[in-house]
Amino acid sequence: MLTDAVLTLLTAARGNYISGAEMSKTLGVTRMAVSNAVRALREQGYAISSITNRGYCLTAQPDNLTPGDVLGRLPESRRGTVRVFDTIDSTNTYLKREFMGGAPHGLCAVANEQTAGRGRVGRTFLSAPNCGVYLSVLLRPTCAPADCATLTSHAAVAVCRALERVCGVRPGIKWTNDILLGGKKVCGILTELSLEGESGAVDSVVIGIGINANNLPEDFPEELREIAGSVYSAAGVRVCRAELAAALIMELDAMTQAWSNDPRAYLQAYRALCLTTGKEVRVLRGDTQRLAFAESVTDDFALAVRYPDGSTEALTGGEVSVRGLLGYQCD
Repeated sequence: MLTDAVLTLLTAARGNYISGAEMSKTLGVTRMAVSNAVRALREQGYAISSITNRGYCLTAQPDNLTPGDVLGRLPESRRGTVRVFDTIDSTNTYLKREFMGGAPHGLCAVANEQTAGRGRVGRTFLSAPNCGVYLSVLLRPTCAPADCATLTSHAAVAVCRALERVCGVRPGIKWTNDILLGGKKVCGILTELSLEGESGAVDSVVIGIGINANNLPEDFPEELREIAGSVYSAAGVRVCRAELAAALIMELDAMTQAWSNDPRAYLQAYRALCLTTGKEVRVLRGDTQRLAFAESVTDDFALAVRYPDGSTEALTGGEVSVRGLLGYQCD
């Protein structure tokens, strides 16, 4: 839509004026078409000032997740591989479909709402409209499945960095991949791999991230309010979701590059952000649970625990869940 294209240019101008003639030339439309698009944006709640011989300047905007809101915050070279949706079934599911059609490495899907958001082990991920950021990225690494084992942990660090950059908060990671702020889960990560049939090599990886940005406590089902929170509820910071989405894309790009060079590139950062180590936990495996002390994160991002009988174990995320003794479980 032309309004999205105009909004992208206004957002990219970052508070500076851009002339109607320049936008007309860039977009290949008439000056009148640009003027009409600006009028439509104003009707949607965007504050756009105009000065003769200077052009238009975006001075304020509502908390929307539209292509124009997000793409204008990204480098021009990145915009072509980012798709922004108002409503979608699942950003992960969308990218898995696009992969089958030959979608490129790095394709991102961002949504204002998911109608079929998914979490780990088949759980539903609540993805209400107008309050969260739901984003997935498609990767095409050439490696064995085991080599991808650290990707989710790296993505957790990328999320923390994006939140700190945009919101000024410092969240932590509950091993293995839940992001906590104020003791509650504000983000979940779901990584899904597909394998090439004959070689068993990885065909694709889709990393899905759901962030509770501006949710209020009453936005969550009553049974989740003790464990689920939002950035706004925890820190009192109203999140610009478009800015957070753009920052997350850039952090994921940096993470992917670092990980491709070294599968342990973010190990020290992960250790520094991990909230689980140094605490007593319950290790849940099937219907059984054992008390343990979480000692450290290993070089392979496993959780090293010590049981009361003195025995030790390195836990991997696919095997168990870890629950804090206070009773919260964020997996």
